[in-house]
Amino acid sequence: MKREDFFFDSRDNVSKIHAVRWIPDTEKPVGILQIVHGMAEHVDRYEDFAKFMTEKGFLVTADDHLGHGESVTDGLYGYFCKQDPATVVVRDVHRLKKITQELYPGLPFYILGHSMGSFILRNYLFRYGKGIDGAIIMGTGMQPKFMVVGLKIASALACLFGKSKKPCNGINKMSFGSYLSKIENPKTPADWLSSDEKTVEKYIADKRCGFTFTGNGFKTLAELIWRLYKEKNLSKMPVTLRVLITSGAKDPVGDYSQGPKKVYEQFLSQGMQRVELKLYENDRHEILNEKDKDTVYNDIYNWIVKE
Repeated sequence: MKREDFFFDSRDNVSKIHAVRWIPDTEKPVGILQIVHGMAEHVDRYEDFAKFMTEKGFLVTADDHLGHGESVTDGLYGYFCKQDPATVVVRDVHRLKKITQELYPGLPFYILGHSMGSFILRNYLFRYGKGIDGAIIMGTGMQPKFMVVGLKIASALACLFGKSKKPCNGINKMSFGSYLSKIENPKTPADWLSSDEKTVEKYIADKRCGFTFTGNGFKTLAELIWRLYKEKNLSKMPVTLRVLITSGAKDPVGDYSQGPKKVYEQFLSQGMQRVELKLYENDRHEILNEKDKDTVYNDIYNWIVKE
């Protein structure tokens, strides 16, 4: 496997986006997998999975969202951009897709979105879904509308009162404070991510992970989720697209499997014809970093290549 780091212009017309391309040793890749990472993390956390996929002949690519990883500007973690960030972040994913396809034309193209990345990917499907061969929606949720409205109001007020570029600890606690409630004797605030203690320790030690979103960041997240309730958006998803919805059954983001099930039902109600749901009984939020990750890796690969 060969790793290439590069930058491209964000659709905010100001920032540079850091991206990675993991290239297999084969003469020509058999397909492309693009990864859309989650909230308060970065693309390097997916290198182990990328290595697995490149060994199978796939080219893997991913970018650090605005306000994340090596795409952070002026030290502002958790801040996206001023103008319509919920659209910009989706368009940045699409720009990386187009860059990759120009370099490797004619190959099957799949996109995997985890956590916040799953909300970005679900937005992507109604904007650009006709241009890909499959989508893997991982660690997603279906938050009640009143909670999304609450987040929209709280983040809008935070921005109004000068916290657009400042961490919002109150909103963070409101949003994630209950995520340890079903874990017996948690050792760290991040135990909800994975039952693998080494994974959690590594996450906590990583300065590029676990930061608190700004008012702008939470406002962006709320808008991404809110758009997933609009019928005019959902109706634009291509009904023949292959979709895998997958999650840990003990993931609080997905309300302990209820969220992914609701997303699955929502997709079916839109006439989606090729949707599958796969839950892992003992896994928490990050199924790519769980104790059974080898099984998860193989299940994702097998789903991609089965047709």
